[in-house]
Amino acid sequence: MAAPWNHLRGALLTAPWVVWLFVVDVLVSSLLPLKPFFPDATYHLSSLLASTVWLWIQRIFTSANGAHISVSGDALPRGESAVVVANHVGWSDFYLIQALALDAGMLGRCRYFAKIQLRWVPFLGWGLWGLGMPMVSRKWDRDRKELDRVFGGIVRRGWPTCMYRYPARIRRARRTADPNPLTSTGLISFSEASRYTPSKHAESVAWCEANRRPQPRHLLYPRTKGFLATVQHLREAPHVRAVYDLTLAYQRGSVFQAPPTFWETLSAPGLSAGPKPYRFHVHARRFPLADLPAGDDELARWLERRWVEKGEWLEAKRVEWAGETR
Repeated sequence: MAAPWNHLRGALLTAPWVVWLFVVDVLVSSLLPLKPFFPDATYHLSSLLASTVWLWIQRIFTSANGAHISVSGDALPRGESAVVVANHVGWSDFYLIQALALDAGMLGRCRYFAKIQLRWVPFLGWGLWGLGMPMVSRKWDRDRKELDRVFGGIVRRGWPTCMYRYPARIRRARRTADPNPLTSTGLISFSEASRYTPSKHAESVAWCEANRRPQPRHLLYPRTKGFLATVQHLREAPHVRAVYDLTLAYQRGSVFQAPPTFWETLSAPGLSAGPKPYRFHVHARRFPLADLPAGDDELARWLERRWVEKGEWLEAKRVEWAGETR
């Protein structure tokens, strides 16, 4: 009897938000013709509108549905612009990321990589474009121009931003013969990034063995090309001062890395309570951009080391939570 009620409850909670999402998409889309003439004003107004959408859905998750997000690691300075990398577990990842962005006063400044096909979707795609989301195709010649477009405003005009990437999508094992894995990968987005599954982990292990790369625990091997392009572009922006490495951890009952479905986050009450509660945790590490290696190869290895360390942290968290559930 609980499931039908939860579906109805979710519909009642999200219907007003969906209406407001559409209104915001229309408003942001209407700003596109003004963008060439008033770039700063349209960027800041679009960010303000976006923050209302993200805050509303965040409150559904935490306040209405009882999700408790715990945080550890480095304190993130309020209002700081940064490049952010994170492991990808499920659709609920953005709630954990937004919890930090909200505390840092950067919720409306979040920018995610999106598929270029969305640009032609009326209002939704136009809204993403108007917000300055990088619209990528995974074809490097085309994507390079898109990154120049997106990062140009951030670098030249000093727009505050948090640029999020999920660099953990792997190529198929049949392509393990690639002689230069760190420079042949492509840009990815939140919607395309591969979530961790046993089958994808097996592919990642095979790829790492064939290419003599370390396999991080609980993770897929990171892709690097988009990360390199993002960091190298934003080094030129003096207000972008850091890279944030976020590690996202979940548990339901005794099952580690078991996130809720997207619909559960919107419809199920008491997410962090009951006999099998969900745990939500994000561990933050801040690295000054000036301290990162300058060369692409060294920077790719830097990201690889972060993923190995991230895997060790996840294993320690798994052991900690396992001891608490006995």
